[in-house]
Amino acid sequence: MKNTLFILLGLLLFSNGAFAQLKAVKYTDGNQKLNGLSVAPKKGNKTNPGILILPAWKGIDTHAKESAAKLSKMGYYAFVADIYGEGNYPTITQEAGKQAGFYKNNVADYHRRIQLALNQLVKAGANPDNIVVIGYCFGGTGVLEAARAGMKIQGAVSFHGGLGRDASRINKPITAQILVLHGADDTYVPATEVAAFQQEMRDTKADWEMIYYANSVHAFTDPEAGNDNSKGAAYNEKAAKRSWERMNSFLKEVLK
Repeated sequence: MKNTLFILLGLLLFSNGAFAQLKAVKYTDGNQKLNGLSVAPKKGNKTNPGILILPAWKGIDTHAKESAAKLSKMGYYAFVADIYGEGNYPTITQEAGKQAGFYKNNVADYHRRIQLALNQLVKAGANPDNIVVIGYCFGGTGVLEAARAGMKIQGAVSFHGGLGRDASRINKPITAQILVLHGADDTYVPATEVAAFQQEMRDTKADWEMIYYANSVHAFTDPEAGNDNSKGAAYNEKAAKRSWERMNSFLKEVLK
């Protein structure tokens, strides 16, 4: 059933003109098959920067695909990572929570899957010295993990992502620039987690910025999240537009 879901999504992808330029990419982590999506800018060459996109907790979704398509039109190579792998794609929130929870608790596995996707972005043509990782929700946690792991990236942008990590982990210097775009009313990320994250950024001497968006909860950039803030996750058009524009200016600042 899970593999069938991915196949159906793939058919939708290639039958929909909006995503026709996205190319399915098969790669592996040992014996685990992974299915990412790649898109090149219209006038791509080896100097073009690359953007790695880490999807939310249900895996590759419409929102991630739309972001990739938009970024390619802006002149970037883009690659949407498959973190879970074939046969493990969630269809309900309980499965998504279980899958995301595994990688949050086993960060070495999360780091490896992110790095494998990063390798595919470079293989597609992106300049390996000019890459930013962006992510949504669970993927927003992933971009911070990429920075914490010292991956070869210039910057990391977290949209309504989780900020926490195991407090027993040793802080290492963070060289990538960090941008966190956060809902001011996001109850999924408690104040204690926000405070711990900000202290981590100070302790690691990171170049970081955190912006709050009014009347916004978790998943505020995703139109499929609905519009009921009381559910804890909801779309906010104004915050979505403002955060995307802030990301654009960040990309122009950190990419060569």
